[in-house]
Amino acid sequence: MKSKAIVTMADANYFELLNELIDSIKTHKESEDVSICILDAGLSEKQINFLKNKVYKIKKANWDIEIPGYKVVGKEWLKSQVSRAFLPNYFPEFDKYLWIDSDAWVHSWSAIDLYFRACDDGKLGITQSIGPGYRIMSKVKWLLGKVAIIKSQNYKHAKASGIEDSISRKLAFAPHINIGVFSLKKNSKCWEVWQKNLKKTLSKGKVFGSEGLAINIAVYHDNVEVEFLPLKCNWITSHLLPKYDTKNDSFVEPFLPNEKIGIIHLAAGLWKNNKDMRLNKDVKVELKTLEGKKIEKSLRFGIK
Repeated sequence: MKSKAIVTMADANYFELLNELIDSIKTHKESEDVSICILDAGLSEKQINFLKNKVYKIKKANWDIEIPGYKVVGKEWLKSQVSRAFLPNYFPEFDKYLWIDSDAWVHSWSAIDLYFRACDDGKLGITQSIGPGYRIMSKVKWLLGKVAIIKSQNYKHAKASGIEDSISRKLAFAPHINIGVFSLKKNSKCWEVWQKNLKKTLSKGKVFGSEGLAINIAVYHDNVEVEFLPLKCNWITSHLLPKYDTKNDSFVEPFLPNEKIGIIHLAAGLWKNNKDMRLNKDVKVELKTLEGKKIEKSLRFGIK
């Protein structure tokens, strides 16, 4: 039995992205030592049958924490905001789990190796949404030029979710942690802390983003053990576009030493003419090459 699993989740609308993620994993020979598992949040029967021969296991996602029906009716995909905090319950046969959102794909296996190494000793392997080229961490509204109203992602969500001021303020200017890619061992204490916080964030706040807020609280308030990985391990394209290395046919960091990006994450989408690259394969964006030229490219896996 393989001890490591890469887990993801999708509904029918994200099927193509899900399939691209799986293919991107399988292009690497090292993937033979890892099992791919899927949580089904609304895939069609035809889609499930197509995927069965490509992955180790597909399981129906549940509402692992009870949520009022009016918040989630017709939104099976919102289970991703809950189920990822309970992966050992779904796939107990593994020792290490690496979650990758279905709108991300593996460009370099070095990132996978880092995530599985990062969660040794029960640590949470994860990436902060901050790095070279990030110009704004938080938005602040100034009143009379003196009083600042904080509008950071963590702070706004914490306040809306009824989190006490002492914790909300601690999160206000902490670098946001994106939960779209993370690693944890089965026996890590972080699962319990995360689940405890998630029950609280779900009780009053919105379902979307609740699991991210809960993990930010676990890191910055509960001080769970963390191994922070570099930005290239979870490169969120809506925050900062990569450059393109034409010689090696690869996406790289836009600043020296222009290292190859490990996981490309289309979180929040890349939009052009009101079309989202996640849902439209024809959408391309302008990238700079290492030679200083400009080209139009898609950032989806396998699309030139």
